[in-house]
Amino acid sequence: MLTDVRHYPLPIAGQRSEGTGREAVTNPYDGSTVGTIAVAGHDDMERAIAAAVDIFPSFSHWPRHHRRDVLRAVADGLRTRKEALVELMIAESGKPRRWSAIEVDRAITTFSIAAEEATRTGGEVLPLDLGPATEGYTAIVERFPAGPVAAIAPFNFPLNLVAHKLGPAFAVGCPVVLKPPVQAPLCALELAEICYQAGIPREALSVVHAPVEVAERLATDERFKVLSFTGSSKVGWHLRSIAGKKRVLLELGGNAGALIWGDADLDWAAQRCAIGAYGQGGQVCIKVQRMLVQRSVAEPFLAKFLAATDALGVGNPRDEQAMVSPMIDTANADRVMAWVAEAKAAGARTLRGGKREGNLIHPIVLTETTHDMKVECEEIFGPVATVAIVDDFDAALARINDSRYGLQAGVFTNDLRRAWKAFEQLEVGGVVINDYPTLRVDNFPYGGVKESGLGREGVRYAMEEMSELRTLVLRTLTTR
Repeated sequence: MLTDVRHYPLPIAGQRSEGTGREAVTNPYDGSTVGTIAVAGHDDMERAIAAAVDIFPSFSHWPRHHRRDVLRAVADGLRTRKEALVELMIAESGKPRRWSAIEVDRAITTFSIAAEEATRTGGEVLPLDLGPATEGYTAIVERFPAGPVAAIAPFNFPLNLVAHKLGPAFAVGCPVVLKPPVQAPLCALELAEICYQAGIPREALSVVHAPVEVAERLATDERFKVLSFTGSSKVGWHLRSIAGKKRVLLELGGNAGALIWGDADLDWAAQRCAIGAYGQGGQVCIKVQRMLVQRSVAEPFLAKFLAATDALGVGNPRDEQAMVSPMIDTANADRVMAWVAEAKAAGARTLRGGKREGNLIHPIVLTETTHDMKVECEEIFGPVATVAIVDDFDAALARINDSRYGLQAGVFTNDLRRAWKAFEQLEVGGVVINDYPTLRVDNFPYGGVKESGLGREGVRYAMEEMSELRTLVLRTLTTR
């Protein structure tokens, strides 16, 4: 357990900066001060960008085996500091202990994947003798790092989603200027120190905890060649609108649907949907928000789902049994409760929940909701799930698609034909069969369509987004 309040200066351009002042980082569960952090100003941002530009020529030419070894050392550093990182994550983000431990393990995996991909990523050789004029010509296609990367990460995964910015960038040879999550920036700073100790040059990673007017330079400054943002749809699309010519990767919000059909394992579906809806207080962009249940199994499924929801541990995130965490701050807790009250006033019915203790909201289950209610059509990002009864599989898929979001969806069925139809017809970045839409493994391509984003994360896929193809054409014919 954290006992000391530590101050964190910012690592910028190889030096420690106290910026323009300092802010407190508070525990969302009990309001205690976890630490203080320096706040970057415009001069700090300029130094960070200039350092990334200056080191790019040398950093981008690191041999693959060196990138691999340094990334492995980062993974080892995370493994060594796991317990301390778990405690820090609980304190600054309110994430329950079991989820915090899982997240550190995932960050280790993310850097381990990056280490391996650093040696695998290459190009291809293409024959060009497609006609008489190009007989004796061959093309070699290779990937080259695009340039300095601007990275912005969210609070709900304050370590692993930072790892998903840094790991691919370093694996491909791009320096990074990182803006950590405002509410929970300290794990990112600890990760930066682990990176430096592993051998990442300090000039290749600057961390800027900054107000909006300073942070927007991550989008507007043309010296960045890639902007990688994970966060809300509103902010993400705004950043894209001001980002100029750089490549923009957006991993944004969602209101994921989970379809439970009559041939599914209802016990499994109920357990997984309860965890997917309320784990971490529902502050996951692919949380279970909208459940659609075939009428023939609606009654037994709901009984099982409500029982599974009631069994979830709610309370102090330090408790080993806690599954449901507090909202990150009071403003978001107020917003969730206001949306629920609005839905109830418009005719929605509560099957469970509504109790609030500070920023901690107990799981809420709503039924008889309509498409125009915020709890169904917007991203709730809180411990609320809706349940709708459906009769037709195709109509249920259409209802999931009736959303401006399209991140992931889950379909519980043992009918291969229905599973394949869901895969073909659902307008999302990922379809998960017989598990919740909240499932993510760190090597597969992850991202959404519609307002849920652009591009894909997942280490190898992010490396492709952070690099450019270059073609070398060789004329090898000696006589003509």
